[in-house]
Amino acid sequence: MRKKIVAGNWKMNNDINQTETLIDELLAKKPEFTSAKIVIAPPFVNLTKAVEKTHGTNIIVAAQNMHQAESGAYTGEVSVNMLKAIKVNTVILGHSERRAYFGETNELLAKKVDTALQHNLTVIFCFGEELADRQSGNHFAVVESQLREGLFHIAQGQWSSVVLAYEPVWAIGTGETASPEQAQEMHAFIRNLIAENVSTSVAEETSILYGGSVKPDNAAEIFGKPDVDGGLIGGASLKANDFLEIVKGIDA
Repeated sequence: MRKKIVAGNWKMNNDINQTETLIDELLAKKPEFTSAKIVIAPPFVNLTKAVEKTHGTNIIVAAQNMHQAESGAYTGEVSVNMLKAIKVNTVILGHSERRAYFGETNELLAKKVDTALQHNLTVIFCFGEELADRQSGNHFAVVESQLREGLFHIAQGQWSSVVLAYEPVWAIGTGETASPEQAQEMHAFIRNLIAENVSTSVAEETSILYGGSVKPDNAAEIFGKPDVDGGLIGGASLKANDFLEIVKGIDA
């Protein structure tokens, strides 16, 4: 049975005090019973504190990125072993902002995926089309290319450590949201792609999250689609009440 997951990507927000406050609020208010795995991804400098505060809870702490090399002269970067040393075992790779602002290519991301999986990290692999791709009808081809070049080289046995996050770039931070029907259409396409290129069992077991302006008032409808297994949440994850209302959408 596929895991239901709601992940909050905090991006470059929250200092250490704000991080502690937000985690305290999440722990105080989170539903006692939920079918969803809850993930939060604070900035690098706050990961250690986040791990400490969530120890013994069902909240998983993830990193927002990592370098493909295990060590070396890469000023300002963070390695897989640095993450593991502070008990961070999940990493987001390929977010649209990393692709757009920092020039991360499918080829580079393939190397990052390899490094993460070789060290037994869970990878939340992000991908999705720009507005121009959607308008031109090229969105399926773009998504297929991102998956083939960035992810489909891994061994079948490694897929159990992969979570997919489809994020239509035109719906991130814009207030625009893919309709539940559009999300389902793309998620079904992705699952079929995995079935054809990996295996039917892997396709059925891989969680595919939707990321793109998910809010408390649309979460249940989006999550209710058969191939949508949760969400990668941006801005709304910075407010405990909003994020937890979205989490509740999994069970609605």
